[in-house]
Amino acid sequence: MGMQGANMAIPPEKNIQMFDMLIDGNVDKFNDERAKGNLPDFSKKNLRGIDLRRADFDGISLHDAILSHADIRGLNLHSSDMEGASMKDAKISGVYFPENLSADEIMMSVQFGTRLRLIR
Repeated sequence: MGMQGANMAIPPEKNIQMFDMLIDGNVDKFNDERAKGNLPDFSKKNLRGIDLRRADFDGISLHDAILSHADIRGLNLHSSDMEGASMKDAKISGVYFPENLSADEIMMSVQFGTRLRLIR
């Protein structure tokens, strides 16, 4: 298999560009970059209030990210690192969360903004 479709670490400039695509609502452009194998790291990023539906977030690190009031409905976050993320009032219907997050932990974060703690 070639580099196409392989998840590759990307330079910081590309990480910023891909983050800005989501801020600007360019989900299709973001997904095009993902299809090229670019895997951004959104650790500690503020994604507050952003509509992320349809974005390809599979495998993206959201460690300590802020997802308050974000619309993440339907996202596949199963292989994403969500430790320390906060999701106060996020829209989460249909999200495929990582196995190491309990339902109680998710609900506490959505209701009260607590940081997610993983099951070890």
